[in-house]
Amino acid sequence: MEIQDVKISRKKPVFPVGAGLLKYLKMYQRDSKLPLAYADLLNFDETVPVIDKNGVDTYWEIPLYPQHVQDHLYEQLKIVYAELKASGNTRIVQHKVIERIEFCAFGNTRPFRIKIVNRLNDVYDYFYIKQADASRIYGLELEEILSPNQVNYLYDRSTLVEEHIVGIPGDVFSQGRMYTPDYNQTRIAKEFVKFNERCVISLLGDMRAYNLVMQITPDFDDFQFRIRAIDFDQQFYEGNIKVYMPQFFKENYPYVKLSMDHLNEKTVLQYQQEERSSIVHRVRSERHRIKDLRDASKTQQLSTEENIIKLREAHAQYYDDPKYLQCQSMTDIIERNVKNVIRSVQL
Repeated sequence: MEIQDVKISRKKPVFPVGAGLLKYLKMYQRDSKLPLAYADLLNFDETVPVIDKNGVDTYWEIPLYPQHVQDHLYEQLKIVYAELKASGNTRIVQHKVIERIEFCAFGNTRPFRIKIVNRLNDVYDYFYIKQADASRIYGLELEEILSPNQVNYLYDRSTLVEEHIVGIPGDVFSQGRMYTPDYNQTRIAKEFVKFNERCVISLLGDMRAYNLVMQITPDFDDFQFRIRAIDFDQQFYEGNIKVYMPQFFKENYPYVKLSMDHLNEKTVLQYQQEERSSIVHRVRSERHRIKDLRDASKTQQLSTEENIIKLREAHAQYYDDPKYLQCQSMTDIIERNVKNVIRSVQL
């Protein structure tokens, strides 16, 4: 594997949800009627920074609302949580309280993170309120279809509500926990190779270590690892092919080094082929859904003409496949990727 620093020059614009995607979201029951909108959470007076236990700025802030505004928001947020978790059954929030709201102006969709706590046992959960961005929604849907992971989210007009994805932040894991003696380093390296392959095929960009989490599951004789994306803002927008390859980000160097130390070319190819086979099975079982998603994506702009041309030319060269040059959109490139994956598995 190769490592170098890949730069993303500027923030991606937020793309509105078009009519085709809206129809898709209704068809697959991702739409909802929420009691509040993203804009309602912007009615704060000021913010205070959130500092972690080591005294480091987390880039999150706590917004301060007038008391009457806060009380109203907290009640509405409990209803939003019930919609997300129980199809609107408010009995599940009967004993829950909103403990705090946090805001991140750093991210593309400027998210709010909500902490909700059960008063009876202090068990807590998080969920997110974000600006609705068509790119991010396509990323969430492709994650649902092409990866082994399920995602839970709701859309309503300008608002996106997402479930919290549990896991150890990828940068935190790589700074120490990766080398825990009980952990099989080869298994971690294997998962990074598979994750890299999923991102390449689905064109999920900017998967630097802090945009992913590591999930660890104890098995009867070892630990299993799964890397999950938590940021889908850079879904098939950029024209640089390396943006879609986590191996090229300097933040992921510990994972790349681990892979180079514990895997050889033969095993890397083996794990890539395993992931491609899994993707083929998922595509076949969800062929109608992925067709509907593709059709919806072709009805609106999701990148620039310059980026599409640059990326299709890079793919044509990288895969030595001139058919990429016929692609007219980012989803055409993904479709070509999937067709090549199917063909490679059948060989």
